[in-house]
Amino acid sequence: MKKDLVIVLAPDSFKESMTAKEACEAMERGIKKVDSNISCVHVPMADGGEGTMQSLVDGTNGKIYSLKVVGPLGNEVESQYGILGDGEIGVLEMANASGIHLVPLEQRNPLITTTYGTGQLIKACLDHGVKKLLIGIGGSATNDGGAGVVQALGGRLLDKQGKELGFGGGELRKLNSIDLTNFDSRLKEVVIEVACDVNNPLCGERGASNVYGPQKGATKEMIGILDDNLKHYADIIKKQLGKDVLDEPGAGAAGGLGAGLMAFLNGTLKKGIEMVIEYSGLEEKVKNADMVWTGEGSIDFQTQYGKTPLGVATIAKKYNKPVIALAGRVGEGTDVLYNMGINSIFGIMRGVASLEEALTKGQENIEKTSGNIIRLMNLL
Repeated sequence: MKKDLVIVLAPDSFKESMTAKEACEAMERGIKKVDSNISCVHVPMADGGEGTMQSLVDGTNGKIYSLKVVGPLGNEVESQYGILGDGEIGVLEMANASGIHLVPLEQRNPLITTTYGTGQLIKACLDHGVKKLLIGIGGSATNDGGAGVVQALGGRLLDKQGKELGFGGGELRKLNSIDLTNFDSRLKEVVIEVACDVNNPLCGERGASNVYGPQKGATKEMIGILDDNLKHYADIIKKQLGKDVLDEPGAGAAGGLGAGLMAFLNGTLKKGIEMVIEYSGLEEKVKNADMVWTGEGSIDFQTQYGKTPLGVATIAKKYNKPVIALAGRVGEGTDVLYNMGINSIFGIMRGVASLEEALTKGQENIEKTSGNIIRLMNLL
């Protein structure tokens, strides 16, 4: 093996065990212990879901800021947003402010949950003077069509008496008019890109309420109400803003937040992994490397459907670079991945262990596995 080898390290996070950045560092420690002449290029990855903000901030030497915002139930929660290293791109995850993990199981009710806090995160990014905003919209507790975001940014959603609507998808049936007089004007100068990997329309059998409502606490009766309310919301948007979002692919994402971001913020929906690949500069780094390592907590048949290791492998394949993947768990159906750009998959577990032990020793296991892979390569 040549000694001036350059390896791009582009793993996702190993959920509940380590961030993508920590996975990169563990890989490099293992590699360097065996061969200190190998150069490692860190590109922490994500697929647009949880960890996307952290990965993009880490990968660009940006900064994460904390902010208290209105949570999904209207209570105050601690949230975060990021500014990438160039200072011109903001990044946030709606789940950080309006996520289902912020609502106790017994209190889940999409008739009342709001995306207001997500709007506050958007406003905080605007206060930094960003020219572009990247928004991940997975993991929501809401079904309000992004109404809370609109309200947080200065828009007014009014009933027939001219009174402001309250929070939640249950209020949308009252919507009579939209007043954007005081809507944050800075949004006109900012490009909004939304990480969205679903193509559900806003309403109907495949819509936000029917497909995702139950996991947010919606009963069958609630689902009917929420679906009707979002249809009414879309009708008012079409009538007053001239934008038809009802059947747009992805409009139903995050309880209709996809529709709200398209209608009010001119947001463009993109696949999450494609967004992260673009803003991490992965392709340029892969082009100049000898091989690529990726990985995440679990690799199985689902990995082929837009998960990080496949996204990384697709770029590597473009430049004929070999790809090694590491995983905490290697499940069924991975053979298909060998025809899609991944050359070899290594499980990092070194013996039978409890879940707690596996998570605790994740970095140590990656480090040791990485060293063993280099030892094997040195034999070739």
